Amino acid sequence: MLDTDLTALLLTIKLAVITSLLLLFICFPIAWLLSNYQGRFKAYFEAIIALPLVLPPTLLGFYLLVAFSPNSMLGQFWQSVTGQQLAFSFSGIVLGSLIYSLPFVMQPLLIGFKQINAHYNQAAIALGFSAKKRFFFLLIPLLKSTILSAFALGFAHTLGEFGLVLMIGGNIPGETQV
Repeated sequence: MLDTDLTALLLTIKLAVITSLLLLFICFPIAWLLSNYQGRFKAYFEAIIALPLVLPPTLLGFYLLVAFSPNSMLGQFWQSVTGQQLAFSFSGIVLGSLIYSLPFVMQPLLIGFKQINAHYNQAAIALGFSAKKRFFFLLIPLLKSTILSAFALGFAHTLGEFGLVLMIGGNIPGETQV
């Protein structure tokens, strides 16, 4: 009993860490682009990003289970590439968690990018900083607390999700039992 509980706890932490790190890498460039985008579709993009906030977790999990099934295009593609099915697998719950926790990582990053003063970037350009140097020595330090907040929110939200993970992953000990 204790061994099963420990395995489930470690799997939950593994899921939360993987999901949060992947979301940082996915959301960082999207948040930067969206914070600088002023087109007429900006509100639609932000609404799509926030959509997992309004959908009940079990409903989203059901729709993702249908999308991940071996009979769907996504499920068949995944199975042809990896040789494993996406539904009822750890990869499936990671993908579902990415979708479900996306707004919790994206929102702090969007706010952080919007708060950066454009004069810093202009000064760095005037000093001859390359885009790579500006990214690593200006942008990352300015957003350090924002990045930590985004990671913490994504981690905590992934730890607390249950309905979505249960729908997509089932309750397979050692693989999807979180």
